[in-house]
Amino acid sequence: MEDPMSDETRQQTIHEETSCTREPSQESPSTMTMAPAPLSRASLPPTRKSITHKFWINGTEGYLTIGLFDDGSPGEIFMKVSKEGTVVSGLIQGFCRAFSLSLQHGLELSDAVARFEGMVFEPMGQTRNPDIPEVSSILDYVARYLRHEFCPRD
Repeated sequence: MEDPMSDETRQQTIHEETSCTREPSQESPSTMTMAPAPLSRASLPPTRKSITHKFWINGTEGYLTIGLFDDGSPGEIFMKVSKEGTVVSGLIQGFCRAFSLSLQHGLELSDAVARFEGMVFEPMGQTRNPDIPEVSSILDYVARYLRHEFCPRD
């Protein structure tokens, strides 16, 4: 038995099912759901102050750059690690983008760093930072560094 759906119709159906944006539906108002209000995003100034910190974790060297809002609080982070082109390097770049967007959308720094402290993956181990002598991952190091430098001490 032949499938009654043409290839063109099948492709359109697949596109509609996987598309991030949809055409307005013809549903009745009683069955439509309301979209959440868009979040506001704090923009950093075009020219901003930043801090660049060199780190070393068990043979892996890198640089952490923290872009600052006018009030001196972190608004973005970037990392460059010595293992450029590796899976870890790519994931770190994705982490930096997501972390930066979270801060710009209002996530408190203390809440953000609490989510990443203690994450465990290679590289881990000894550092050359006397304030953070040992870590369980690069993300653990970044979270602990941000907490040490920017979060008020209780």
